Amino acid sequence: MNRCKNCDTRLEGIFCPQCGQKDVELQRPLFELLGEVLRETFDIDGRAARTIWTMFSKPGVLTARFLAGHRKQYTPPVRLYLVVSVLFFLVVAWVVRRGILFDVSADSADEVRVLAEDLPGLMFIFLPVFALLLKALFRQRFYFEHLIHALHLHTAAYVVLALFLPLERVASQQWLMQIAHVALFTYLGGYLAVSFRRVYRTTWLATTIKATAVFFGYAMILSISLQFASNLTMPGGI
Repeated sequence: MNRCKNCDTRLEGIFCPQCGQKDVELQRPLFELLGEVLRETFDIDGRAARTIWTMFSKPGVLTARFLAGHRKQYTPPVRLYLVVSVLFFLVVAWVVRRGILFDVSADSADEVRVLAEDLPGLMFIFLPVFALLLKALFRQRFYFEHLIHALHLHTAAYVVLALFLPLERVASQQWLMQIAHVALFTYLGGYLAVSFRRVYRTTWLATTIKATAVFFGYAMILSISLQFASNLTMPGGI
């Protein structure tokens, strides 16, 4: 009979009845351990596919259902954000270092480093700031609700931008890619408005005004912060 490695209680299943720790054997081949991590991360039971489908086919519904208590069938917001953000920032680093966003030169080395290395950490800090902007405009809701909405909105934005950014250069050369570029940007703007409408249940006029205010306010905060971070890393910077 196996015993819990944490409290030495006799185990009758995979979870300890005393402390709740999962019985995981770490002394196994690396690929077997990685496979288990990937299965748990991507929810092979179907939750991940259901979550992604709901997120992009019905903007705002995922947040509304989570806040209403329907959480078992969907991937938790924090886990979903972390997985998608890792993949997104890998794409950002690749795009930046390939010179797709701008020509890589000695003068732009600091901008490249900020976008490729510092941006992931900065965005994790900016996420609760985005939730604060939502709280300022929708005061009747709790901050936690805005934070969940912010997690879902950022996750959706990362997926769209991961498709959008690699097209930056070819969009100026091929009209089909340009159409795809515009379509992705339009979808992202529409996604924000529809998500606001479904989560906060406001009129379309109020939704449009507030979504626009959040978009431009957040874009300004990001732009100023990234410029400050870039200047900070320059020789003789702030």
